[in-house]
Amino acid sequence: MVLAAGLGKRMRPITDTMPKPLVKIAGKTLLDWGLDSLAMAGVETAIVNVHYLPEQIVAHVADRRAPKIVISDESAALLDSAGGIVKALPDLGKDAFYIINADTFWIDSGQPSLERLSLAWDGSRMDILLMLTDLDSATGHCVGTDFLMAPDGALRRSKGDPAGVIYAGAAIMHPRIFKDAPAKPHSLNAYFDTAIAAGRLFGMQMRGQWITVGTPDAIPLAEAAVAGVLTASARKSGSIFGKHDA
Repeated sequence: MVLAAGLGKRMRPITDTMPKPLVKIAGKTLLDWGLDSLAMAGVETAIVNVHYLPEQIVAHVADRRAPKIVISDESAALLDSAGGIVKALPDLGKDAFYIINADTFWIDSGQPSLERLSLAWDGSRMDILLMLTDLDSATGHCVGTDFLMAPDGALRRSKGDPAGVIYAGAAIMHPRIFKDAPAKPHSLNAYFDTAIAAGRLFGMQMRGQWITVGTPDAIPLAEAAVAGVLTASARKSGSIFGKHDA
């Protein structure tokens, strides 16, 4: 599931006329950065929730086939992160599923992070598995860390400890955690805390550059980060300034 229903207030005035997930970074919308990552991980169907200027997102994904898009319409009421998932549970099914935010993305170094997340998932001891990154690998993040991670991957709140890690806006969750939950506005944070108390919240640190875009000022920083990573990758592979370019 892709959480794309937010109002994007901090991105104004850009979001006066478009929903935040359609803001482009390096020629690609934030939404497509996320959907491309899901496609690379082999996801065949993605549920995208919509609320603000929903018709623009619906039109944007209409022809997408990898993954196929199912719209979860929250036009009548914005349900926040957890409420939106609860509303979409009939489409998500009974097995564990990916959840990603539509305003963050990443460029992997090596094996795709969502593939690694899937390989790390163990439903017998986990209810939620978060993708994490460190401060040095993040662009656009300015609010400290979220979790401290034990050697076995178990998580607890960091309370801003600089030795902690950041939730990178992607996770695997099992639908059992939403049993009897209302399709009303409420946040995923409560589920994180419940899983911590049960010893069932775990994390996996991604490898690569993680980028969050919260305000207009973050757009050039994000584009510079993408350009820097891609240029470094191309140089490493020899496609820039290499012998084949002579």
